[in-house]
Amino acid sequence: MAAAGIEALLFDLDNTLVDTARASRQGERQVKDLLKSQYGYEESAANRVLEKFNTQLQKNNDLAMGVNVDEERISLFEMALQETDGLDPDRGLATECYFLWKTTRLQHIHIPEEVKAMLKSLCQSYKLLLLTNGNSVVQREKINVCQCQRYFDTIVVGGEHPEQKPAPSIFQKCLQLLGVKPEACMMIGDNLETDIKGGLNAGLGATVWVNNNNLKCQEAAMPDFTVKSVLEVMDILGRK
Repeated sequence: MAAAGIEALLFDLDNTLVDTARASRQGERQVKDLLKSQYGYEESAANRVLEKFNTQLQKNNDLAMGVNVDEERISLFEMALQETDGLDPDRGLATECYFLWKTTRLQHIHIPEEVKAMLKSLCQSYKLLLLTNGNSVVQREKINVCQCQRYFDTIVVGGEHPEQKPAPSIFQKCLQLLGVKPEACMMIGDNLETDIKGGLNAGLGATVWVNNNNLKCQEAAMPDFTVKSVLEVMDILGRK
């Protein structure tokens, strides 16, 4: 069943167009190797540092505008190291760990060639907008390294607005920028709570859930279409 009457496509970024999760794991591997090879950490202790860092990272993911993201995330590594080894805070090691993680992650964040080709094809028939949640600095770094400006008419970063997905206001902003009605717009993303529920709340014409981890759907956020890869959007739109 193809989606009819769609004029504009809203794409999520992380784990929809780019494999941010995989890039983060690459960064974690580098930090673990550093802790083990240069600082004498056992495998289990290095794993605990990263587990603690990731736990706090998820809790502090939506940092407000004006907050120094690097300093905040260095502090997360500092706490993780201290809680793991019980020693005094080591800002120097925390800084080394963080920038190794960040640099490695950015090196592995990219839009796959086949996804680029899809976006180039879609932009000939549809208006394309990138809609991503998160802190402006963090998301703009990813956007720049991926050169997303080449593929989208407009880019909207949630952290630069009063509300982020799933709030209807940010979807209304996107519709205004594109000059389209809600029923003519499709949201494509991997997150049921933000992308799909947000699209439904905004009354969009269709929502596409990129479920590449075989998760179970929720009744409160039931997408119109479920796919395993963002590339399947072409099939939904009836394009080859």
